[in-house]
Amino acid sequence: MINIGGIVAIVVFYLLILFVGIWAAKKKGNGGESEEEVMLAGRNIGLFVGIFTMTATWVGGGYISGTAEEIFGKGLIWCQAPFGYALSLVFGGLLFANKMREQGYVTMLDPFQDAFGERMGGMLFIPALCGEVFWSAATLAALGATISVIVDIDVNISVVLSACIAIFYTLFGGLYSVAYTDVIQLFFIFFGLWVSIPFALTNPAVSSISPSHVDWVGTLEPKYYGQYFDYGMLLIFGGIPWQAYFQRVLSSKSASRAQILSYVAAIGCVIMALPSVLIGAVAKATDWNQTDFRGKGNIPLDDEQARMVLPMVLQYLTPAYISFCGLGAVSAATMSSADSSVLGASSMFARNVYRLIFRPRASEHEIMWVMRISIFVTGAMATTMALTVHTIYGLWYLCSDLVYVILFPQLLMVVHFKPYCNTYGSVASYIIGFLARVSGGEPLMNLKPFIYYPGWNGTEQLFPFRTLAMFLSLISVIAFSMLTRYLFESGKLPPSWDILRCVVNIPEDVVRVSGSGDELEPHDAMGEMAVMTGLADVRKYSATDEMNGRVNPALNLGSDSDEEASQQLASSVAQRAKLQQQLSIGANSIDSPSHRPMINRKANMSSAIGSGSAAAAVVANNTGDKQTTL
Repeated sequence: MINIGGIVAIVVFYLLILFVGIWAAKKKGNGGESEEEVMLAGRNIGLFVGIFTMTATWVGGGYISGTAEEIFGKGLIWCQAPFGYALSLVFGGLLFANKMREQGYVTMLDPFQDAFGERMGGMLFIPALCGEVFWSAATLAALGATISVIVDIDVNISVVLSACIAIFYTLFGGLYSVAYTDVIQLFFIFFGLWVSIPFALTNPAVSSISPSHVDWVGTLEPKYYGQYFDYGMLLIFGGIPWQAYFQRVLSSKSASRAQILSYVAAIGCVIMALPSVLIGAVAKATDWNQTDFRGKGNIPLDDEQARMVLPMVLQYLTPAYISFCGLGAVSAATMSSADSSVLGASSMFARNVYRLIFRPRASEHEIMWVMRISIFVTGAMATTMALTVHTIYGLWYLCSDLVYVILFPQLLMVVHFKPYCNTYGSVASYIIGFLARVSGGEPLMNLKPFIYYPGWNGTEQLFPFRTLAMFLSLISVIAFSMLTRYLFESGKLPPSWDILRCVVNIPEDVVRVSGSGDELEPHDAMGEMAVMTGLADVRKYSATDEMNGRVNPALNLGSDSDEEASQQLASSVAQRAKLQQQLSIGANSIDSPSHRPMINRKANMSSAIGSGSAAAAVVANNTGDKQTTL
């Protein structure tokens, strides 16, 4: 029988979220159809909204439901997600937030394409895309199961309805809608779950939750130390290279604020997990034979029912009107995860794949339409997988591992150690990391291991093979980059063998700026990249001696730097004119025929300087649509 009260509660909640999402979409400024406005909210996210939306990076449906499930199944000591994801925000702030925001990147893939080229960046898009899509699908599947428990409606209807609402307001509002709905959704999660806890604790079927009475803390046997360490490292460092996180970082008003938001959100992650921890402890202390669940399932609860302990506590241990509040909390948590993942995957595709690989001359209007279509397609993919794929959690776990193994070590290199990596190292790291991870198998996908590491117990790997794969990936990118650099620069391999054109066989469209040692590549007039002259100290976004990259695709000078850049350009042009005048005077003062070869060389130098300056002195305004060539 369909619960009319629950249906009404869901409709009211969804309408509120939809209203907030549409209202937030109207906050877009005059540049509302630009990349930065849609993807990064114009880099104008305030402190209050920023804290909430950064916290919502990980606090979603899977986060709160999974925390309760883990407390009920294995105990608090094995519930690593709240602390692991909190530490990932801390390390993300320490290692990446400041540098990424200072460089003015738009997506997480920008530094990869800056260092390794557009096509390798497109390859790295694959694990990032799969992680975002599978994460959205997993949270939508969790939502459908939760609603079906409390409201008794068809799972498919609840999943499709939730996905449609999230896609709709994300489609029109971009990050503005995602960020402002995150504020409402986190309030629902926090208060919805906390309101239900007193009723659940005082239910006659629930005994004391004191650890001395019921063991919801759990134990950690020595043989599981390696596996425990592996999962912890996966959560901490594998939780960093996600577009959903960097979208919040890059939308901050400044680099220092991006760091502050990461640190505060880490505290928020732990706080938001507390009600789920208590709900898991309540479920552990419940005699389910004394509830209305008796006769509807196995008692004690089996593994499948253990996944649903949070909605079961809300349904069977609290009054109906309280369970509806909790249902709103779970729905809010799910949409706060799904919308940001869909937006993140669409942003990376529209910018880093479509624009920088296939359509470099695409206009802002075209990119916005591609992004809208991508939001719809990505949302549809996640919804379809949530409804049809039964191993969705296994797929998400495997993709999370690939994000940790492949993306994290390469992101660390391109942000902090860019001179020591090139495209060959990236390719080798990609392949070796993937094979090393797959070699350990994945039980949730029935993927058999073909390497049995020490500690194999017949069913699972107890050795920290994921972290081993990550270190192999990290070592590979360094070793193969240094090896190829040595082979090509020493002449042991001819330049024609540099097929990736990143060490010595440099494309002709790369301009060497005199005296700077930097490689700058002019892009099309419609692009947003600005190439600055190397004769003055103009801020650069690509500076690598190996020439294994291109101009940073994220380059976008702010209005506060335009005047300074113009002055520096004028100074460089004046220096060039003065040098040409000196060369001309020198040529006129030398009449001897024996000096004519020198005069010709000087004239050629003057011509080269003039043509080089003309190619390099390109300045883009804030929108990247108008350019002036000197």
